[in-house]
Amino acid sequence: MRSKLDPLSMAAMAVTVVSVSATAPLTAAATASPLAMAFWRNCLGFAVLGPLLLLLRRREVLRVARRERGLLRREQWRPLVFGLLAATSLALHFAAFMTSTRLTSVAMSTALVATQPVWQALIAAGQGVRTSLRTWAGLALAVVGATAAGGLDIRSGGTALLGDLLALVGAIAQAGYTALSERSRADVSTPLYSTFTSLVCGLELLAVCRLAHIPLTGYDRSTHLSLLGLLVLPQILGLGSLNFALGRTSATTMSVLLLLETPVAALTAWWFLGQGIKPATMPGLLLIIVGVTVVVTSGMEQTMTQRGRHRRTGTAPYPAHAPHPPQPSSAPQQLTFPDSAERDPRVDWARYTGEDSPTVTLTYHGAGAFDTRFLRMPHVGQEELGLDGLH
Repeated sequence: MRSKLDPLSMAAMAVTVVSVSATAPLTAAATASPLAMAFWRNCLGFAVLGPLLLLLRRREVLRVARRERGLLRREQWRPLVFGLLAATSLALHFAAFMTSTRLTSVAMSTALVATQPVWQALIAAGQGVRTSLRTWAGLALAVVGATAAGGLDIRSGGTALLGDLLALVGAIAQAGYTALSERSRADVSTPLYSTFTSLVCGLELLAVCRLAHIPLTGYDRSTHLSLLGLLVLPQILGLGSLNFALGRTSATTMSVLLLLETPVAALTAWWFLGQGIKPATMPGLLLIIVGVTVVVTSGMEQTMTQRGRHRRTGTAPYPAHAPHPPQPSSAPQQLTFPDSAERDPRVDWARYTGEDSPTVTLTYHGAGAFDTRFLRMPHVGQEELGLDGLH
């Protein structure tokens, strides 16, 4: 994608970073239980995603309700299980991350949660994906930075160390959410999948709050303002400006820019909450950002290398784990695509071969971009044309 770094695009990127960075300070400023805040965060997210889904994907929702889409077919029960597991990982991410903002500093919490691409790369390596030396170097920098930044908390122990550990759990859970989502959403558009995971995640957090007898109402003014801020800033402005920016720049560029969440959130917490940054932690926080940046950009480098190899050898075949492997045919048939498919989806599936795989999927605290390409195997015949033009 050719980047269009005009003033409007740069403004959208700035709004995205500032809006996303407000998540941790707003959570830390509230007085309600972090688990209750996590529930309301997902409830508000579903309140936004639901109407957007009905507006943008009305036909898809109707087809799912009528059991015409693969989501409810027998062969899709396994991906559905992965979707439920992904939603559970998302619930764990919210619970751990939002609790960590109360136990440790906002700077430490956001920096450690930002290591999600590191854990995602480790998950990919555990699945047999070839990892470049540059990626391993970024992993090492991030680990050294996390150890250095958390040195004071490790020596002192107590709630700050617990908050650091919960932030790491939140990063691992978000990486698990991304990995599980790649296995579950082969035949589902991004808006539908995001709404589904928000709903399941919210129901799971509601059950936990009920079992733990955590009050969900009767909050003070600061908590109400924090919840309103979570709705307006990260959920509406953040997601909207992110999707606008992704239409004009690459996902890798946005992934790197989202790493600015750590310093922006730290400055916000210092300005509004009086949380200072300990000088001894600053080198470690900087190493975390540098290490994660290396991991993010190395994912782009692997993708470009793979695409260059495909240019020399022609269009790559579907990998074994593609949702609809092509079937051999004795007679040539004319292939047709849905209205939204502008090119052969094998070009996109070629990015997910057994040798190389991107280590980054653009999400922030569980929110995914709405303009992710809908990957489907082309169908034979004319019945697919015009049925779901809003993919």
